[in-house]
Amino acid sequence: MTSATTPVTGPHEPRVFHVYDTTLRDGAQQEGMNLSVADKLAIAPLLDELGVGFIEGGWPGAVPKDTEFFRRAAKELDLRRAVLAAFGATRKAGLRAWDDPQVRALVDSEAPVVTLVAKSDVRHVERALRTTPDEGLAMITDTVAFLVGEGRRVVVDAEHFFDGYRYDAAFTRAAVQAAFEASAEVVALCDTNGGMLPTWVADTVAELRDAVGLPHGRDALPGGALLGMHAHNDSGCAVANTLAAVEAGAAHVQGTVNGYGERTGNVDLLTVVANLELKHGVRTLTGEGLEEATRISHAISEITNISPYARQPYVGASAFAHKAGLHASAIKVDPDLYQHIDPTAVGNDIRMLVSDMAGRASIELKGRELGFDLSGQGDLLTRVTNRVKDDEARGYTYEAADASFELLLREEIAGERPPDFRVESWRTIVERAGSRGTEATAEATVKLHAGGERIVSTGEGNGPVNALDHALRLALGRVYPEIEVFELIDFKVRILDTEQGTDAVTRVLIETTDGSTSWSTVGVGPNLIEAAWEALTDSAIYGLVHAGVEPR
Repeated sequence: MTSATTPVTGPHEPRVFHVYDTTLRDGAQQEGMNLSVADKLAIAPLLDELGVGFIEGGWPGAVPKDTEFFRRAAKELDLRRAVLAAFGATRKAGLRAWDDPQVRALVDSEAPVVTLVAKSDVRHVERALRTTPDEGLAMITDTVAFLVGEGRRVVVDAEHFFDGYRYDAAFTRAAVQAAFEASAEVVALCDTNGGMLPTWVADTVAELRDAVGLPHGRDALPGGALLGMHAHNDSGCAVANTLAAVEAGAAHVQGTVNGYGERTGNVDLLTVVANLELKHGVRTLTGEGLEEATRISHAISEITNISPYARQPYVGASAFAHKAGLHASAIKVDPDLYQHIDPTAVGNDIRMLVSDMAGRASIELKGRELGFDLSGQGDLLTRVTNRVKDDEARGYTYEAADASFELLLREEIAGERPPDFRVESWRTIVERAGSRGTEATAEATVKLHAGGERIVSTGEGNGPVNALDHALRLALGRVYPEIEVFELIDFKVRILDTEQGTDAVTRVLIETTDGSTSWSTVGVGPNLIEAAWEALTDSAIYGLVHAGVEPR
């Protein structure tokens, strides 16, 4: 196992820099998130792969699930880059550190690093802990000294630091000084309520650093005391506040992947490290983990079961997506004209969105993305551009339906859609026998031509769209057994022109998978069923084409 301290080279870069991840503890406090021990054991290796220095696993002794995590982690986790940190509180007022069962539990966790939350706001000492300022400082000193004596590296999270500093700077400075004098390795300054602004953070960190006699973070030596930053995002400034703290002399940053956390979340650690590495040239991660940031972000989203945020900086699906034709024209000349970094630096990729804002350059670049060389085909590009604009005016949206756009493109190139099948007719019936509340049944009949024969198929489902989907699969499965692995995994409905009431146009987007890849198609019609049928048939054709199936 390597050290959690990442050495950094360069004349103006810090010699040491800590990246401390608290996804498994602070991130898990997000509303709607409930990580099991197995979830935590699955996420920890991904954080290690990213290259963070510290992984905070939870609060052993206070949370039974976290106690179990550390017990299993000691046997099951093989971390190559990071070290585990156990989180806990300073001793209770009036107790000796070694007599406090929760402090003992931190030792029993076998974590090499212990992070202590300590009250640095005198109001919290007096009102929440119901003790004196002197005892509050002694609680920090005693607990840190005890854990260091037990062979643990100690990080102190100075809770409510910034609010406390503005209220009573003398006590807050004393709390930080007490931690360092007891041999804490790091004191992380916490914007617990998330209300600070970057200039406030920068000024405070600089003042504190001078007051306690610490060098700027870039001049810190291995083994020396460090100031850290722990930011929450309630003012929308968590990333900016963290960068401001680093510029003012902090050399330790705490955060969570994807910005998970209570209320509006913790600082997004991925955004912070990308900014530090790519903008400031500060090496923060061990290895080449930044190039895997997008994959790791999305992998952790799958485990937490929280959908990725498309507009997340650096790693979001829309982070390097371009819609305007003006952008596309410039990108065609030089991609860097409309992107602040090369997306591959964070494992992401450029995407062209096709919409009514698209020009010929957008269509050409999107075609290239899909594997079609459209250069020099001005007439084709004009036809496709005009068709896209006309379709979008009627309610279609191709920016979220690449598969439907590819079929449109193939149709304009070849003069027809791939002739895998020809629909003769379809119908649906919804029947409910009984009074209100009785479950209804749906039946659909599809008539089509494929493989040189006329096929009539009937399907049933819990609704007309479900029944149509079943009927279409039954019919095509006779000629194209490859379709059996296709599965509809998402279904979105949008009512357009809602002022038209029941005459409004309906748009349906569906996502289909073959078990390894997925694709999205769009349909528009005067009602939900017609729109869904269009999206379903597009999905079947696209899936067969990309499975390499020739028309039969």
